[in-house]
Amino acid sequence: MTKKIRLILVVVAVLGALVAQAQPQRRWGITLGGNYNEIHFKQTNIMESDRMFGGSIGLTGEMMIPGVGFGIDGSVLYTLRQGKVHFGDKRIWESQGIETQAVRLHYIDVPLNLKFRYSNLGGFESTMMPFVYAGPTFSFLAGHNKVNDALKYTTVSVLLHAGIGVELFNRLQLSGGYSFSIGQSVRTKLLDDHVAKNRTWFIQATYFIK
Repeated sequence: MTKKIRLILVVVAVLGALVAQAQPQRRWGITLGGNYNEIHFKQTNIMESDRMFGGSIGLTGEMMIPGVGFGIDGSVLYTLRQGKVHFGDKRIWESQGIETQAVRLHYIDVPLNLKFRYSNLGGFESTMMPFVYAGPTFSFLAGHNKVNDALKYTTVSVLLHAGIGVELFNRLQLSGGYSFSIGQSVRTKLLDDHVAKNRTWFIQATYFIK
């Protein structure tokens, strides 16, 4: 896992250096988002879990290379991810009175993206411009609800994400995508070998202030 994280950091740093040397166009904006998350256990026969809605809010900065369409962006977001876990389906937790519960995870997320905007639209790009992006999210656990001491929580996790979107009137970006943890997000205390990861569908809107 450490080697994967180091590789991701090196790739992001190299891309950032290349963009910075190309005299990029810089701007920043406010991001609001929603997500539909599952706390997915690797061992599928352990217990069922249901998706739940969450959200995010924060700031985003973008650097794009003029005339090329490539660039990078990064954000600092507060994100709530949650899921409903059916602990009571298994005798080991049912015997302790632990039933189906919502697990709420509060994160400070730092997503970093390589982005491509298609701007060769004969002038229509000033009205609507499509883009795609992908990259890692470094997720720092800021808090969680207490689930009867059934779980242990990972303080720092890494997710990979990808998405598509459109930019409207050179100011508002609307996008959606999917992210998944490449390491554990939580672990059961009584069954030490059983870990769960966040798997999330998300939508976002960023309004850039020039």
